[in-house]
Amino acid sequence: MFPSVFDPATNVELINRINKITPEKKPDWGKMSADQMFAHVNVGYDITYGKIDVSYNWFMKKMLGLFVRPMVVGDKPYKKNGQTAPIFLIEGGRDFEAEKTKLIEYIKRVESDGVAFFKGKESSSFGKMTVQEWSNQFWKHLDHHLTQFGV
Repeated sequence: MFPSVFDPATNVELINRINKITPEKKPDWGKMSADQMFAHVNVGYDITYGKIDVSYNWFMKKMLGLFVRPMVVGDKPYKKNGQTAPIFLIEGGRDFEAEKTKLIEYIKRVESDGVAFFKGKESSSFGKMTVQEWSNQFWKHLDHHLTQFGV
């Protein structure tokens, strides 16, 4: 089981790891720069909080639920250099500090919104998810990319 993003101690650890990344930090694998990585991770939060609208037809949603959901919210960590959904691809430079600040604010917002907000909340990709699935999704994705940058 992964740490809970609803636990303040987990989020202190995540934010401490984020703060160890500098604009010059190179990834141990993959092609993204640190600013792109922060922007990439922020896409998931932007979708969750309705800042990016994503919708799928019933067939695509069924396929995502059957094949992608277990990888995203399941109990195994992400693999290096895995497939990235097009909406998560970040091209060009981004404002490092702005993306970093936005990410930290999202981490705090998820914690503040808490379990009650996420209980049975609908995912645009996977339908209704449990609190554990939401937590796994956020923690796994962020941990994967922080590990990618050696923190």
